[in-house]
Amino acid sequence: MKRRHFLQFSTSTLATLGLSQFDIWQKGNRYGQVLAQDTGRKLALLVGVNNYPKLEGSNLRGCITDVDLQQELLIHRFGFKSEDIVRLTSHPKDEQPTRKNILEKFEKHLIQQAKPGDVVVFHFSGHGSRLAEFDGNKVNNDNYNSTFVTADIGNEPLARDITGRTLFLLISALKTENVTVVLDSCYSGGGTRGNLVIRSTLGDNDRKVSDEEIAYQKDLMKRLNINAEELARRRRDNRRKGVVLASAQGYQVAADANFGDFYAGAFTYLLTQYLWQQTGTVGSAIAQVTPVLNSIYNQTPRVDGEANQPVYFINNKIPPTDAVIIEGNGDKATLWLGGVDKESLDAFREKATFAIVNQKGEISGEVELVSPRSGLKAEAKLIKKDNVTALKPGMLLQESTRIVPKDLKLNIGLDPSLGKDINQAKQALESINRIQAILPQKQNPPYPNGVQYIFSRITPTYRQKLQQQSLGKIPEVNSLCLFTEGGELVLESFDNPGETVEDAVTRLNPKLKSMLAASIIKKTLNSNSSALDVEAGIYLLDEPGKMLARTATKRHPNNRGNAEEIYSRKVTLKKQFQFRVTNNESTPVYFAILLFDSTGDLLVVSPYEWAVAEQSMLLPGKTPVNIGNPIQAIAKGTGEALIIISKKPLKNAVKTLSALAREQKRDRGTLIFRGETRGADELMGDLLSDLTDVRGGIVVQQATPVSNSDTATLSITFDVG
Repeated sequence: MKRRHFLQFSTSTLATLGLSQFDIWQKGNRYGQVLAQDTGRKLALLVGVNNYPKLEGSNLRGCITDVDLQQELLIHRFGFKSEDIVRLTSHPKDEQPTRKNILEKFEKHLIQQAKPGDVVVFHFSGHGSRLAEFDGNKVNNDNYNSTFVTADIGNEPLARDITGRTLFLLISALKTENVTVVLDSCYSGGGTRGNLVIRSTLGDNDRKVSDEEIAYQKDLMKRLNINAEELARRRRDNRRKGVVLASAQGYQVAADANFGDFYAGAFTYLLTQYLWQQTGTVGSAIAQVTPVLNSIYNQTPRVDGEANQPVYFINNKIPPTDAVIIEGNGDKATLWLGGVDKESLDAFREKATFAIVNQKGEISGEVELVSPRSGLKAEAKLIKKDNVTALKPGMLLQESTRIVPKDLKLNIGLDPSLGKDINQAKQALESINRIQAILPQKQNPPYPNGVQYIFSRITPTYRQKLQQQSLGKIPEVNSLCLFTEGGELVLESFDNPGETVEDAVTRLNPKLKSMLAASIIKKTLNSNSSALDVEAGIYLLDEPGKMLARTATKRHPNNRGNAEEIYSRKVTLKKQFQFRVTNNESTPVYFAILLFDSTGDLLVVSPYEWAVAEQSMLLPGKTPVNIGNPIQAIAKGTGEALIIISKKPLKNAVKTLSALAREQKRDRGTLIFRGETRGADELMGDLLSDLTDVRGGIVVQQATPVSNSDTATLSITFDVG
């Protein structure tokens, strides 16, 4: 299957970590069984700055959500007491995140109270900036010091920002070594990128550190009995306590991202969501969230400190969790859906159900959502009591059934560069079934309710940026093309600059349908919650015993608590590879494999014997099966495979795929959607229909109930290089 654009990306993403993802993961797993020392008190200071009244146009939207995400995680997953968590946010009910308040609370709540062996967490979400080092004591030849921009900061020539040097001193003053600092801000760039707001207010390079900040640092050094030279030496040698988790590399920006009906830091949301499912080590957690942050938000998190430490220095063994009860009243409750991944949030609506589990993972009841989700909160009622008499805060929940809406649409933002053609573009796009075109607003970001892609013209400025990225062929000025939400070019989505918007939309039709299909099927991703015991992997044909990438369901009793193995996730360029799927159940299941390439095309890897399609989708029990024709990648890049597994035959999908195979006159082999009568969105509708669970006769209007007991949808991402 040598297609020119198969898996083609500009560069490999997994090699961009200062410590590569593979290395971090390896180090994390190597010490995955290391127990943290017994901890005493657990203290946290959580700071989220949304509002900057002295910096016009610089407000953020997701920083308070970040604090909520951390607070609920620390309480319900890591055993913090609510009274030991101090919040400083822009919310009217909280103390404000001013410079004075942050420094005072750090000293009084953390430094003065923490004893040796205690656990300390400091989180900051907000704008970052940078200021010149003021006394010549540079670290690693860097003339600048990164800073936190607090709520009361303006554009004064002498900046009152809290510098990284001050944070280093504050951490040094703590009496415990068990310190975790989480920073979701940046100091490179600023403004917007695509539809993402960037957490940076990079100012004039002539701005200097304020006398107030210098005096505060000197006071801290005096208390610590060190001078400026010793401080610089400690910073150069990275002799800090604990671990620092940063949302991006120093040259990157951090996104204040839109998740549909709420905003959050992309890094904080993905990190905390993962930690509801698994705890493990710092290194393994960062390695898990890096691929999504790289591919969607173009930011690579980093770890400063020992990656082998348990997250927050707490080795917690409670079961994987999708949600938790935060308010309970008899048989009614408010849930926090912190463990639900971003792709499937839309599937948690009325009639979705969760099982109540104890610390051992044993089920004691079931609740059902009774109202639409609002952000990460939802209202629920008790529908299955078993051993539960009343719903109480702290009860852990695991997903049972989700509700995939049948009216899902792909939202395409219309860029202002379309000019007078913007209305024609809207009309052309919305002539495609389930594509919704969104006009830009005169605000930051331009599409406040979120978009998946942006339809735009290439401007001279952007073409100049593309020329610096070594992309190979790049579009000419005025070419019409697609961008991701984060402003990254979708490769091969462009043509000649003289093309009309109507012709461009016609050309992009199959690509848009494939993107819609990907969005729909990802609503069923459930490797963390499926009750099936199945796995899938990728291997090179000339090394059949060596798996390059692997994924498996996590919640089956056979898999609980198993250490995650290390895989490179890297396919060698121009070498053939193949998929292998294993059904560890005693009874057969049915499966299909879809592959999405970097240009937005959809390929069907399995089934591939079209004369006997349904039989070829049957996966025997207790047997690994090598799937389909070998695939050879001829360009560096990244791919994502989606493996759909069901106890029931996928009859509707087979019918559509078989008809498509006849249209393409194929008896066997991979199918590629090229805009035929039967589109990728129709295939997704068929798959959802096949996966429907009517749950004892309950039929949900305009939605598809999908049960974890009968289905599993797995994802494998991999690099080619």
